[in-house]
Amino acid sequence: MHSRNIWLLFIGLLLINSQCIRQADDLEKLRSDIHKLISNSNGTISVSFQDLNTGDTIFINEKIQMHAASTMKTPVMMEVFKQASEGKFKMSDSLVIKNEFCSIVDNSIFSMDISEDSDDVVYKNMGKKMCIYDLVYQMITVSSNFATNILVDLVEANNVMELMKSIGANNIQVLRGVEDIKAYDQGLNNTTDAFDMLIVMKAIANKQIISEEACEEMTEILLDQKFNNKIPLLLPSTVKVAHKTGSITNISHDAAIVYLDQGHRYILVILTKDLGSNKRAEEIIARISKMIFDAVSLKK
Repeated sequence: MHSRNIWLLFIGLLLINSQCIRQADDLEKLRSDIHKLISNSNGTISVSFQDLNTGDTIFINEKIQMHAASTMKTPVMMEVFKQASEGKFKMSDSLVIKNEFCSIVDNSIFSMDISEDSDDVVYKNMGKKMCIYDLVYQMITVSSNFATNILVDLVEANNVMELMKSIGANNIQVLRGVEDIKAYDQGLNNTTDAFDMLIVMKAIANKQIISEEACEEMTEILLDQKFNNKIPLLLPSTVKVAHKTGSITNISHDAAIVYLDQGHRYILVILTKDLGSNKRAEEIIARISKMIFDAVSLKK
């Protein structure tokens, strides 16, 4: 090889190496800045981040198990689409809306309370029929508890957990629907960690579960999320976020696929507890989300 070409190759390798070092330093600074914010929060915050283009990751407290709140509704949606793909029913099939559910503790009957729910559409259809797709849509976009319990009864919680295990999300527990007070009092709760929830969102984003068509349909539902006061809050309006939130007392979560543009996506999951108020939790989630967005955007 000509000496000039060797020299140019050497210079090129130096530039590539320098760029890689700089990117690694930038990622470490981002991780450090997020860790500092978490350390000053006086609560528990878990973060799982993966850039699906570069492979960059940030994991902080990612294996801490927390009450899943409504983030468990995404795994339920996945199992509904799975069973539909297996021909057990069609997404267009209808179910009669009945407000009667069995506690997993003793099979005693309990009913949903509209005052504890974030959706009134399903309640308005009491005694009537709603199609399965519409129930899934209500469960995800407005986090309908009533729709969730109907769908959990349809697909069964143990099947949801088997599906999660099949994709490597082994620590997600979906034991029941919601508002089963007897189960709650006995500590029989749906739980997750940020690492497993990243696996869930990544499976949908990469179309690695059920079918490409099912993943595209689930993504469209997640993109229609109505509660956008966490991960999307401080991002530009042009950025699309397919996500599912979850909140109960002292718990506030968000799990998202963030689309910077047609070809650049990342997964971000932020789970929180004991931050004093859900409003404060929402603000911290939004700040972490913006920090990550700014860092990823600078690399483009």
